[in-house]
Amino acid sequence: MRGIRVVASAWTFMSGTKTIVASARAFKEGIGMVAASAWALGLASNPGWAAQVDLHGGAGILFWSPEQQLIGYRAIDSFYPTREIKAGAHPYPLVPAPKDFADFRYRYDGMRLSLDDYMQGQRIAGLIAVQDGRVRLERYGLGNDAASRWISFSVAKSVVSMLMGAAIQDGYINSVDDPVVDYLPRLKGGAYDPVTIKHILQMASGVAWNEDYADPNSDTARAPGSGMPLIDYMRVLPRVAAPGAKFNYNTGETSIAGAVLRAAIGNNLATYLTHKIWQPFGMEADASWLTDQPGGAEYGGCCINATLRDYARIGLFALKDGVTPLGERVLPEGWMRESIAPSPAYAGYGYYWWLFGNGRYGGLGIFGQEIWIDPARNIVIAQHAAWPNAGDELLDAHRSAFLSALADAL
Repeated sequence: MRGIRVVASAWTFMSGTKTIVASARAFKEGIGMVAASAWALGLASNPGWAAQVDLHGGAGILFWSPEQQLIGYRAIDSFYPTREIKAGAHPYPLVPAPKDFADFRYRYDGMRLSLDDYMQGQRIAGLIAVQDGRVRLERYGLGNDAASRWISFSVAKSVVSMLMGAAIQDGYINSVDDPVVDYLPRLKGGAYDPVTIKHILQMASGVAWNEDYADPNSDTARAPGSGMPLIDYMRVLPRVAAPGAKFNYNTGETSIAGAVLRAAIGNNLATYLTHKIWQPFGMEADASWLTDQPGGAEYGGCCINATLRDYARIGLFALKDGVTPLGERVLPEGWMRESIAPSPAYAGYGYYWWLFGNGRYGGLGIFGQEIWIDPARNIVIAQHAAWPNAGDELLDAHRSAFLSALADAL
C-alpha cells in the first residue's frame, strides 16, 4: 500500500502549547526517521505562533490537524532543519496555454464531479498539467499560489533515484549492481553483504524490517533516527528473503540510499541536486531538503520542499531522460527507462518510482503529493495536497480516476 495509514485515537490541546496525544497505526512512506528524531512542531490556533515540542514517541508532522498542515507544509524551513537547494538564473520555460475546464467532468464512485469538486473535496493546494511543454491547467487552493513551497514527502525518493543515475553518469558509482557495502563498509558482516544498490532502489533487499507503529518492538519504534547509530542497527538485522525476491517497503533503507550517495559523491544531497538538476534544468525557485539535524544529513526518502511548477519540471526532466535544455546529459542514456522497468519483486515499482500501467509512472508522497507522468502523451501532472489522512485506498482511487480523466481531457 502506498502512503501512511494513520488512525489517531486521541488529541489533547492545552492552552498556550499544544500537547498531542495520539496512538497510531501507520505504514510509513518516505517520512524517513523524521517522526523519530527530528524536531516537532506545535502550532496554536494563531498561525503566527509556533513552539517546538518533543517529537519522540511518534507525534508531530504525521498527526497535524488540517490547520497545522496548511501552516506547516508551506513553511517547513521555519520549524525543521533544512538545507537550501538553489535555483539558477534561467528557468525552464513553461508556456501558458490554458484550456477551459468549465465543462470538465470525471466519474468516481457513481458521481459526476467537476474540477472544483476535486480541488475542494480532496484539499488540493496546487494542481498543474503540462502537455508538450505547455501549461494547460494551473490552479491553486488552500491559500497557496505559484510562489508557495510545499513539502513533497516521498516524492523525494524519485529525486534520489535520479541522483543515483547522476552519480553513475559522473563516475562516482560504477553501476546499480555495486554492493551497498562497497560504499558503506560499516554495514559489512551482516545481512547487507549481498545487497546491491538496485535491491535498495527496488525495496527488495530481503532484510527484515517491521514498520508497524502499533508494535513497540517494531524497527520503526526501536531504530535510531539516522547516522551511524542507524547504520549499526541495520547491520545486525536478519535476512528473511534472497535479495531481489521480496518487496518490502523499508523506511530505514531510504536512509541507506542517501548515505550511499553521500559517500559516493563526497558531498551532501541538496548541493548535488542544486548543481546536477535544479540549476542545469532550470528550476525557477529555491527549494530546500529536510535534514536530520541542523547541518546534518538529508533524509533519503523524504521532504524536498519546492513550488508546484518546479515539481512539474522534475517530471519534464524525467520525460527528457535527464537531458538539460542545453543538451547536457545528466543521467545515463536510458536511465529513466531502466528506472521504470517493473521490479521482479513487485511489478508496480521501479527505482523509487510507482508504476501505473500503460507506461505511466510517478512519484508519490503521503497526504496527496504526486508527480504523474505519461510519456506516450508527453504529459506531466503535479499536485500539492493536504489530505485529511496520509493516504488510503479511497483517496488513491479518487485521485487515480481524476488524473486519468484529466489527462484524457488535455
